[in-house]
Amino acid sequence: MRIGALIRLAAALALLAGPCLAEPVRVKDLGRFAGWRDNALVGYGVVTGLAGSGDSPRNEVTRQALKNVLSRLGANITPDQAQSRNVAVVAVTATLPPAANVGDRIDVNVSSIGDARSLVGGTLLMTPLVGPDQRTYALAQGALVVGGYRFDSALSREQKNYPTAATLPGGATVEAEVSSDLLGGGSDLIFILKDPDVTTAERVADAINAAVGGGIAAVRGADAVRISTREAKGDLFRLISRIEPITVNPDALARVVVNERSGTVVAGGGVQISSVVISQGDIKVSVSIDNQAPYYGGYGAYGGYGPGGRGLIVTNTKLAVEEPRADAVVRFPNTTVADLVEGLSRAHVDTRGVIAILQAIKAAGALHADVVVQ
Repeated sequence: MRIGALIRLAAALALLAGPCLAEPVRVKDLGRFAGWRDNALVGYGVVTGLAGSGDSPRNEVTRQALKNVLSRLGANITPDQAQSRNVAVVAVTATLPPAANVGDRIDVNVSSIGDARSLVGGTLLMTPLVGPDQRTYALAQGALVVGGYRFDSALSREQKNYPTAATLPGGATVEAEVSSDLLGGGSDLIFILKDPDVTTAERVADAINAAVGGGIAAVRGADAVRISTREAKGDLFRLISRIEPITVNPDALARVVVNERSGTVVAGGGVQISSVVISQGDIKVSVSIDNQAPYYGGYGAYGGYGPGGRGLIVTNTKLAVEEPRADAVVRFPNTTVADLVEGLSRAHVDTRGVIAILQAIKAAGALHADVVVQ
C-alpha cells in the first residue's frame, strides 16, 4: 500500500464516519409460531427409461425393487430375471408444508442409491412418501428434471454437474391432510425467534403490546415470546394476522464472517473497531529457475547419447528480495467494519488483504465482534 493510497483511505474513512442503524423487520421474518413447522417425507422407488445408464445387474437392491414393482403390476418374476441397465433405484425426499390439503402438489428431490451413471431421461414410478410415523402422506411420480449429463465412450467421459440427482417440480400429490396445532394443548401462542436474543425478544413483546394492546405479550426467554389469546375472541388466525406485520428493530451479536477460500468478508454495518494503527511493509520474494542443457561433446545437439557424450541438465537458481523504500503506517480512528472495508476497497486493497487486516485487528483486541472463519 503506497502513501498516496493511504491518504485517500484516511479521507474516505473521514467521509464515511457515522452510525449505522438496523432496519425494521417484520415479526413474521424474525421467527415462527410454535407448532408451525415443515415435515420431512422420504421413500424409495424405481426410475425407468434410462438409456443404459442405470444400475448394473450386480446391484441386488435394484433387482429386488424392480421385482416388487412388477409383482404389483401382475408380473411374477424372480430377482435374477429382473436385470436391466435401463432402471435405477432411487431415494425420494420431499417437504410437507405446515398446512397441506389432499390433492396439493409438492416438489420432490430424487437421488440415486445404486451405481447408476445418470438419471437423464428417466421416469419415477409411483412412490409412496412416508413420515416418521410410517404413514403415507404423499405419492410421487413423473418425469425427472436433471440439471446435468454424463456420456461415456471407451475410456472417455464428459460430465456436467451431478446427473445422479434430479427434481420433480410439483411431482408429488398430498394424500393425507395435515394441520398445525399452534396452541399445543394450551391457551397461549408461543413465538420462537430464529436467533435467540433477550433484547430482540423484549422489543417484539413491546411492539405487540403497543399494536394489539392489553399487555398480551411477555418475554418467556431469550428465544421465545408468550402471547395470550384472550384478545383473539375465538378467531386465532385474525390475531396472528395482526401480529405478523408488526415491525421491530432487532438486536444481534456483532459478527464478522470470513471465507478464506473464496475471499469473502461479510459483516454487519454497525460492528465497531477501536482506534488502531496498521503498519504494512510489503516484501516481495521471487525465485527464478533457469534449466540449461549445454553441449560438451559426443553425439547429439545437447550432450548426446553416444560415445563421448552424456545428457546433462544444469539448474541455476536466482533468489531476489525486494523491499519498498519506506513502510506505510496509518492510524484509523474509531469506526465500523463497513467503513474500514469501504476505505480499503477505495485504496485498492484486495479482498485477501482485507481479511488479513481484519484478523490482525481482532488479534489486537480492537475489533469488537466474533470472527467466524469458514
